[in-house]
Amino acid sequence: MIVDGAPVVKRCCRCVYDVLHLCVEVDWSHRAEYMQQRHGVTVEQAGEALSDPLAVVADPDPKSRSGHSARVIGYSASAGAVLVVILLRREDKSGAWWGANGWPANSSDQRTYKDQNAETENSDE
Repeated sequence: MIVDGAPVVKRCCRCVYDVLHLCVEVDWSHRAEYMQQRHGVTVEQAGEALSDPLAVVADPDPKSRSGHSARVIGYSASAGAVLVVILLRREDKSGAWWGANGWPANSSDQRTYKDQNAETENSDE
């Protein structure tokens, strides 16, 4: 939605996603606006990537400095792209996460997504 020529970010304080058949609560209240302004990714698009049944999850994120975050690479239909979504484990609420960031996957992350899903398809045969 656009108001006065600027996009309005729908704030979703607590969203629950099915990440690889696990119910995951993500609080985007602190980073939704930043993610949309910096990378053009909405909370809804990040949620689609998190809910992708073919998503690749790296927990902990191998690129994390703190070791407290997870990286999810999944497809967002409304973005029409594979996205990288970063979640930060909440210390105040067991099993819950802070939505930290999200962006369109680079070629390396796209390859990881494709290769991981090719391996899954081959193991199903």
